[in-house]
Amino acid sequence: MNASVSIICYKQKTLSNGENPLMLRICKDGKRTYQSLGISISPQLWDFKKNEPKLKCPDRERIISIILKKKEAIQKKILEFNSEEKDYTVNSLLGEKQQNIRCSVEEYYLQLIRQYEETNNRGNRRVYKSSLNSLLSFSKNKLNITFQEINVNWLEKYEKWLRAKKNKETTISLLFRTLRSAYNKAIEDKCAKKAQYPFNEYKLSKFDVSTQKRAISKSDIMKIKNLDLTGQRFYIRFSRDMFIFSYLCSGINFTDISNLILENLSGNFLHYKRQKTGKNVKVSLLPDARNIIETYKNDSGYLFPILDRKIHETSTQKENRIHKVLGHVDRNLKKVAKLAQVDTTLTTYVARHSFATILKKSGVNIALIGEALGHSDIATTQIYLDSFDSEQVDEAMKNLL
Repeated sequence: MNASVSIICYKQKTLSNGENPLMLRICKDGKRTYQSLGISISPQLWDFKKNEPKLKCPDRERIISIILKKKEAIQKKILEFNSEEKDYTVNSLLGEKQQNIRCSVEEYYLQLIRQYEETNNRGNRRVYKSSLNSLLSFSKNKLNITFQEINVNWLEKYEKWLRAKKNKETTISLLFRTLRSAYNKAIEDKCAKKAQYPFNEYKLSKFDVSTQKRAISKSDIMKIKNLDLTGQRFYIRFSRDMFIFSYLCSGINFTDISNLILENLSGNFLHYKRQKTGKNVKVSLLPDARNIIETYKNDSGYLFPILDRKIHETSTQKENRIHKVLGHVDRNLKKVAKLAQVDTTLTTYVARHSFATILKKSGVNIALIGEALGHSDIATTQIYLDSFDSEQVDEAMKNLL
């Protein structure tokens, strides 16, 4: 596969003079690498559609000359590799200089976030964005450091700071796993040295994230389902109904619920493609689940009044809206739990976990529902589920109520 070469004004990085650096961007085999040209420009003087300085830019000729020389040098290497039928990577195109790049942690994170945004990988973009925000807060916005400066002592201070902020063990674990992942990617891109890798000594296994139980009993599910919410605010009623709908539909998560449209209904079945994995899911639609759908009929283009096709057009708009509504739902589920006298921290994820646990206790084949549904090995659980036909799933669903 041939590489593509372009020059961009890197908006994610703003220098002290208010300008953005110009970056060489090389894409090949799904991998994207950036290298600074050593010059910057005011964003008002850059044409982002044409990726070149605007006509009014005072240094337009000089900048264009630098850009052309750099692009010609890279394109010449591409032709040489292709003519000799040699395999090559984005790093080999940049030559030995790439080996000595000292990417700052902040700059590298921004590159990763930009890549995930361009590939519409919203989940990873959000995870790395949250990690970056945490690191910036910890460093007091002084994250212009190299990965080599992140040693065991630095990590211990970061952990101590997170605990002082009363972060949960699961949150701390996720932040550290994301940082470790970024460090590993930086090593692959020659932005960090493997010899100074701190996670061989600083083990993330010490974070205990396995003790939190999220499933509730069938009797508690029934308390929530049968709760009379007449006269209660919309979000309390809506949150309860989304919880029960998730439980009755194989633990469907909130993002997938939000994206459901009329075409996802087929007779007595609900079928959809998971946003996270892209896998097709087919669920037997129980009468109570169908009643919930009927309750929230609307003209938004979706089954439930979460997204609106007239308003939420881009992936970012949809993601932000779902995140906002999910926050409202989870907060109101705590009120639902109190009204139902269920002693637990109720969230949408509890419905997903309860679906698996209750079926397991009902004697349903563990391979069907997955012993670890919603835990660390979700992918394996999905593989198990995919190996059974719909009749077995339908039979298992009868144990839910």
